[in-house]
Amino acid sequence: MQGIVRGLAVSALALLVALPVPAFAQELRVPQSAADMQMSFAPLVKQTHGAVVNVYAERMVQRRVSPFAGDPFFEQFFGQRMPNRTEKQSSLGSGVIVGANGIVVTNNHVIDGADDIKVALSDGREFPVKVVLKDERLDLAVLKIDAKEELPALAIGDSDKVEVGDLVLAIGNPFGVGQTVTSGIVSALARNRVTEGDFGFFIQTDASINPGNSGGALMNMKGELLGINTAIFTKGGGSNGIGFAIPANLVKVFLAAAERGDASFERPYVGASFDPVTSDVAEALGLDKVRGALVVRVAEGGPAAKAGLKAGQVVVAIDGIPVEHPDALGYRLTTAGLGKKVTLSIRENGRESEIAMTLAGAPETTPRDERLIEGGSPFAGAKIANLSPKLAYDLRMPSEVTGVVITEIAPGSPAARLGFAPHDIIISVNGVNITSTAAMAEAAGEDPGFWRVEVEREGQRIRQIFR
Repeated sequence: MQGIVRGLAVSALALLVALPVPAFAQELRVPQSAADMQMSFAPLVKQTHGAVVNVYAERMVQRRVSPFAGDPFFEQFFGQRMPNRTEKQSSLGSGVIVGANGIVVTNNHVIDGADDIKVALSDGREFPVKVVLKDERLDLAVLKIDAKEELPALAIGDSDKVEVGDLVLAIGNPFGVGQTVTSGIVSALARNRVTEGDFGFFIQTDASINPGNSGGALMNMKGELLGINTAIFTKGGGSNGIGFAIPANLVKVFLAAAERGDASFERPYVGASFDPVTSDVAEALGLDKVRGALVVRVAEGGPAAKAGLKAGQVVVAIDGIPVEHPDALGYRLTTAGLGKKVTLSIRENGRESEIAMTLAGAPETTPRDERLIEGGSPFAGAKIANLSPKLAYDLRMPSEVTGVVITEIAPGSPAARLGFAPHDIIISVNGVNITSTAAMAEAAGEDPGFWRVEVEREGQRIRQIFR
C-alpha cells in the first residue's frame, strides 16, 4: 500500500513538473544565487538623483508684538511705541529637474507666497530661480534655474501605464535632513478626496514620504518620473505608509502650458456638474460596477449640452479609459488638453452609447464689469462682478451659476460688518431683481430708509432686512 501511495506521489510530482509554468510565475522568483542577493537600487539612484533638488523658499511676514498694534484708538493715546515686527519665514521642499535647461517642477505649496526662492543641487551648488507658472488647485509650480550649463534631468514617463504593485522609488528631502531615497510599491491609483484642493486623482504609494518630500520625484525602475510627491496621510506628521503623488501625465500638460508662456493654467470647461455613482444609483441604472460620473446638471449652450449630454446619464469612460469618479473624469479631460475632441462612453437605461465633445476653456459670456460699491448702502465696501463660466471657474464656484457676485469685501466696511462675504450672489434688493452690476450699482445708490436684501450663499437663499 505504501508503495502505491509513493508511486502516486511520484507520478503527481512528474505531472506538476511537466505542466507549463505561467509567464507571470516565470518572471517572479526568489533570489537564486549570491549575485541575486546583492542586487541593488544603487545604480538607478546614481543615474537619477542629480535631477532631484532641494527647494528653499523665504517670505517676509508682519508679526504684531501687541494685540493692540494697528488699532487706531490705542495708537492715538499710546503712539506707536510697539511697532509691528518683520520676520523671515522659511520653508523647505523638493523639486525635479525635467529639462536640461533648468526647468524644475515642484508643488505650489512649497513656494507659495515666497519672496525669494533658491534650489540646491545634490552636489551642493545653489541657484536662484524664477517662477514660470503655478497653480494652487493642481498644487503644481514650474521654476527656471538661472544656470548657464546643462543640468541633469529626469525623463517623464507615462503614468497611465502604472499598475498597482509596480516597484517605485521616492527621492526628496524629508524633514530637511538631506536628499533621501525610499522604495516601495504603487498601492492604488485614482485616489481622490486626499487634499483640500479640488484636484482628486493621485497615485498612492507606500514608499516613505514625509514633510519636505513635497515636490520630489516618484519614479519607476527605468528612472522615469511617474509623479510629483505631494501629500501624506497621517495624524502625527510622519509617514504611515500612505503617500500620494500627482501623476506625470498631468505634469506634462502643465509643463506644456508653461512652455507656451501661459499666464495661468486653464482646464477644459464642460458646462455640467457631476456626482459620484452610489450603489443605489448603479443598481437603478443597471451598472455592473459602482463607478462613473453621474450627470446632475447641464448648462445651456455649454460643450456638454452641444454634445448631447443629459442629466441622469452616467459617464463611464473617456476615449476608452474607465472613469472611476467625477474627479477622474476631470483629470482625463485635463490631460486630454484644450482643443482636443474626446469620446465619452455613456450609460443610460441599461444601454451604452458614445458621444463626441470638443474641449474648450471656460468662456466669459458676460463681461465682468467689476465695480466697488460705495456710499451708505449695506453693500458699501463690496466689489461686485457679473458671473460667467470663466469667472465662476476663477472663483471656484459651480460653472452654471449666474447673476451678480461679490468678489471682495473691504475689511471694516459696512458690507463686512453686516456679514456679507465673497461668493455671495445678490438675488434682489428691495424687491428688484439684480441681473447686472449696473443694476446693483443703481439700487445701492438709492436711500430707501430700510433695505430688503436676498442673497444666495452656497446654494442657500438668505433674506435680511437692514435699517
